[in-house]
Amino acid sequence: MLKNYIQAARLRTLPLSISGIIVGSFIAYANGYNNILIFILAILTTIGFQIISNFANDYGDGVKGTDNENRIGPERALQTGAIKPKQMLNAIIITSTITFIIALMLIYVSFGKDNFTYSIVFFILGIASIAAAIKYTMGENAYGYSGFGDVFVFLFFGILSVCGTYFLFSNQLDLTVFLPAFSVGFLSTAVLNLNNMRDIENDRNANKNTLVVKMGSKNAKFYHYTLIIGSFICVTIYTVINFKSMKQLLFIIAYIPIAIHFFKVIKTTTPENYDPELKKVALSTFLFAILFGIGLVL
Repeated sequence: MLKNYIQAARLRTLPLSISGIIVGSFIAYANGYNNILIFILAILTTIGFQIISNFANDYGDGVKGTDNENRIGPERALQTGAIKPKQMLNAIIITSTITFIIALMLIYVSFGKDNFTYSIVFFILGIASIAAAIKYTMGENAYGYSGFGDVFVFLFFGILSVCGTYFLFSNQLDLTVFLPAFSVGFLSTAVLNLNNMRDIENDRNANKNTLVVKMGSKNAKFYHYTLIIGSFICVTIYTVINFKSMKQLLFIIAYIPIAIHFFKVIKTTTPENYDPELKKVALSTFLFAILFGIGLVL
């Protein structure tokens, strides 16, 4: 049974989910802010949010019938019957509770008793993150079924993850931090877009109106190109503004597999062929986060 929950947690999605935390933490460290406990708690909180989202996605798509024999991606727990709906709901509740407790610890370590306003703001953001993770596919008004999933991913994986982490360390915000936050957000959204391009036919038949379903495969490709190019432009501008050493260009290495992927998408005409590209972009985003950070602190 535990094996089924581990599979439903989709551990392969975790490197992408913590990429923003890594970027925000490295920027903070480069600016003289260092607290290993904040880093660990931020990582654990984000992993919790991602697992909640994965459980909720499994549940939402499972009970709606979106996950069926026509779906191209790997089979889900509810789809195969490995986990019952009631069991998955319990898993969501338990994971949400544990994640919320860790988030409270993170807030306390970051702001203590003195910065009550900051604590309240991040308390609200924590609740919003859990709610957003659950409402992606669960419920009658699931926003993932209305084409707003891309907005969620960009805001939470990009802006909140990078800028929020930096603020947890520094208690202040440098506006230039939004640039690498955009980069991570664009790349994370590109992963979701790939997923939706792969599942376009099944999603359309299941009335899951993702942005790809709404705009069509051809426009989804151009959207994908824009996300990737936009991510590179934003991090390049940040590097130029804060340039100190050629080592800061290390992140370009991560864009080599991304560039290969870019041209692969141009040539792809069959939705099934997008599936192996998901892992490539997700891992390349994680590599980008590591190399970008190392380039800042070397």
